[in-house]
Amino acid sequence: MPSDFDETDFVDSDFQASKPASYSAGTPTSASSGLNRPPSREELHQQVSETQQRLTELKRVQEELERKRAALEDERRRQTEFQTGRQEMLQHLTRGAGLLEEAEFAARRDAEQMAKSLAGLREALGKVQAIHEEHWTQESYQNDLSRALTTLENARLEWNSARLKWPILSGGTAAGNQNDDATKRSGAGSWFAGKSFGELCKLGLALTWPLALVAVLALTVFLVALLRK
Repeated sequence: MPSDFDETDFVDSDFQASKPASYSAGTPTSASSGLNRPPSREELHQQVSETQQRLTELKRVQEELERKRAALEDERRRQTEFQTGRQEMLQHLTRGAGLLEEAEFAARRDAEQMAKSLAGLREALGKVQAIHEEHWTQESYQNDLSRALTTLENARLEWNSARLKWPILSGGTAAGNQNDDATKRSGAGSWFAGKSFGELCKLGLALTWPLALVAVLALTVFLVALLRK
């Protein structure tokens, strides 16, 4: 007896449409089976190549950063050297300029004082050279001798004053007595400062009393000789 039902009548079309596409009759598809299989040789080779490329890129980036760091460190070192050198040179140049200005002022002052001493010595030298005892006469001998002694006394004072100011006149050198020169000059200036003309004359007499004694003895001998005539 023929059947009145088709087999498709027992199939739920909605259930069949909602089933996953990866399943068919209870067996796994090729996509699901590919998730569980181990990587192939070609895949491993590709992964190694990719990893090596990444390492190469990281190494290149590291080398670039190393070069950048070296450049920055060199720039920092040069900047530090500039700052330190600038500060050092500012200190040295400021101190040197001050010292040279002071030395220049002292040199000019010494030059002026030396010029005055030189003029005094030349003047005293001219006066001493102008003494001609061979032109003295018996009548003017006393006056001529007194004037000559006064000239020699003034010349000696000028000489002693210059010798105290300038050690080179006593046999010293400018290099060896550079430090003592200012002290001696200041000491000499303070020694002569505040003294009256009479005190200076007494000081000159104290310094030249041997010459005065010889002159007095010569005068005495001369007078005795005149009296005997």
